[in-house]
Amino acid sequence: MRPQDIIKKKRDGIALTHAEIQYMVDGYINSRIPNYQMAAFTMAMFFQGATKAETVALTESMLHSGTVVDLALLPGKKVDKHSTGGVGDKISIPLAPAAAAAGIYVPMISGRGLGHTGGTLDKLESIPGFQVNIPLDRYVEILKAIGVCMLGQTSDIAPADKKIYALRDVTATIESVPLITASILSKKLAEGIDGLVFDVKVGNGAFMKTEADATILAKNLVSIASMMGKDVVALITDMNEPLGFCIGNTLEILESLEVLQGRGPEDVVKLTVELGAYMLKVGKVAETIDAGRQKMRQVLSDGSALRRFRQLVQLQGGDISVIDNPETFKRAEYTQEIRAQSNGYISSMHSENIGTAAMLLGAGRDNMASQIDHAAGIILKKKVGDRVTRGDTLCVLEYNDHSRLEDAVRTIQESYTIGSVQPKARPLIRKVVTGSPE
Repeated sequence: MRPQDIIKKKRDGIALTHAEIQYMVDGYINSRIPNYQMAAFTMAMFFQGATKAETVALTESMLHSGTVVDLALLPGKKVDKHSTGGVGDKISIPLAPAAAAAGIYVPMISGRGLGHTGGTLDKLESIPGFQVNIPLDRYVEILKAIGVCMLGQTSDIAPADKKIYALRDVTATIESVPLITASILSKKLAEGIDGLVFDVKVGNGAFMKTEADATILAKNLVSIASMMGKDVVALITDMNEPLGFCIGNTLEILESLEVLQGRGPEDVVKLTVELGAYMLKVGKVAETIDAGRQKMRQVLSDGSALRRFRQLVQLQGGDISVIDNPETFKRAEYTQEIRAQSNGYISSMHSENIGTAAMLLGAGRDNMASQIDHAAGIILKKKVGDRVTRGDTLCVLEYNDHSRLEDAVRTIQESYTIGSVQPKARPLIRKVVTGSPE
């Protein structure tokens, strides 16, 4: 078997065998296959696509390049949630402890932010002392103790994915549904889960800009995970405006705490409850989605979700005093209000620009070496459909570095469209995709 023969076969649109795909992945992770041949392989897959059998083979090869955690001894279903990323998407933070409080195990390996989308790990690290890089044996201990653990991808988890993703990032092969699917699932299935709920974002602040593209990805994720023996469902959700009112790491933790206290923005609460309901149904602790919604609302209102999050923070080394007293979180030194320039209704918001403005203030990275300012961010005062008068505050920028302000202000000012007619409300949940192995 030679790499060039496998590359040629894929280039010519001929389906590869499991053994051929395994050979490419193993060879690359063990440095027998050089970057240029793996780049040619991924480019061939980018243009030719992949059958479902090929995608399963690629996912399994990447999954088994590292450790697959065995959680069989935990007496219950293990279910995670994965979001494709958006602006103000802090859902994992209230969702994971709430779902655990409602009766399932939630092993969650999360990512960092890059570009206009924020990362769950960066948000958690705005809690002083919170450790996201923990050994896998400690991860299992925490899961056993409280039913939830939130950590970053370790070197043991799907190392082939990490290496292949870095190559795809610099060879223009990111936007490939089979490659995206294998990348996501190889990490998620390594957690030792039984089921998975996807939140596939669509809109101007999402990776997938159209519902058609989002549906293709959602169906592929559901189909491949089902073929690999997992119970799975995908929700396609709107990202044409940020979730909630806060964008930025500390600010999003504060808003998450509001949700865990039984309050919080309507859209954040709704999506937390909805995703949680599907997780509980997948996890066999709710017979119906309605029953799952009731359980989620109960744990958010009775304090049990907040107590579970407090335990999580404590077990992962965080300072629980800021959870008990959120006003003690360190906030940015300076603020800048952005005001409406005309009367009317907010007819649209460009979520990607708003996320970029937060990044420019220091809340995100433009490359993986960038340092994050956890306190920097944006608090929205008006959202789509709200009536505004000239001079009303649209949002408040919170920042520490004056040199970052000018670009952020210009970007945020370009993010709002004010019209004379109140727009129709968009549904937050666009579509639910379910499936079974084919």
